Amino acid sequence: MKTEKTLFITGVSSGFGQALAREALAAGHRIIGTVRSESAVATFEALAPERAHGVVLDVTDFEAIDSVVAAVEKRYGPVDVLVNNAGYGHEGVFEESPLAEMRRQFDVNVFGAVAVTKAFVPYFRQRRAGHIVNITSMGGYITLPGIAYYCGSKFALEGISDTLSKELAPFNIFVTAVAPGSFRTDWAGRSMQRTPRSISDYDASFDPVRKAREEKSGHQLGDPQKAAWAMLTLIASSAPPAHLLLGSDAVALVRDKLQRTAESIEQWQALSCSTDG
Repeated sequence: MKTEKTLFITGVSSGFGQALAREALAAGHRIIGTVRSESAVATFEALAPERAHGVVLDVTDFEAIDSVVAAVEKRYGPVDVLVNNAGYGHEGVFEESPLAEMRRQFDVNVFGAVAVTKAFVPYFRQRRAGHIVNITSMGGYITLPGIAYYCGSKFALEGISDTLSKELAPFNIFVTAVAPGSFRTDWAGRSMQRTPRSISDYDASFDPVRKAREEKSGHQLGDPQKAAWAMLTLIASSAPPAHLLLGSDAVALVRDKLQRTAESIEQWQALSCSTDG
């Protein structure tokens, strides 16, 4: 099996994308990473001039994605692993948050990942090889107050990933949704988009949540470097899973959610089955 791989990672300037790119380069892999400016290209390529290649791409520039991917495949290909990492968090009370903010959240977190994936799938299918890694979140399984749009986007990406893993399995293409818990990235800090408060009825229930989330930023349990190591282990596997949780908090919270779901199914089973004709 090929040990040194070519990875295409969206969003390598910060967060999991940056951590994974650095650790993958240190492990001898070649990385094509998307950034938002030419200056960021130079910064990224300086990490490893022979193996780090920057590409300017906004994942919401849907018209540009196919040609960018085609150029990457021609110049640096074949790409072995696609990592859809680019994304951000939106925080806001559902009733207060404009629809435009939801559209932006889904454009980046869902449509951006889908568009990049659609551009790569024909190459992977023709080669009968490839691995697509979608960075989702434990928020794709559980929900917390104030992040309805974010959780919605991650639930969507989890569902799309799971379906795609079944469609592409006959072509020896793996799809893994990686769902991190709380990590020390910029998610709850600099990159978080927060809707201003406007309805006083939510003050008592939500203001403490927002304050706690801001204060916790930078002090979360998860180490991004260790997340990168876990993802490198994942892409080295000959039989990677369709879903992978990262972080003991994600494991505990998702396990509890699944247990409560199973209990609810049992409790309401008679009514659920009463509709059979």
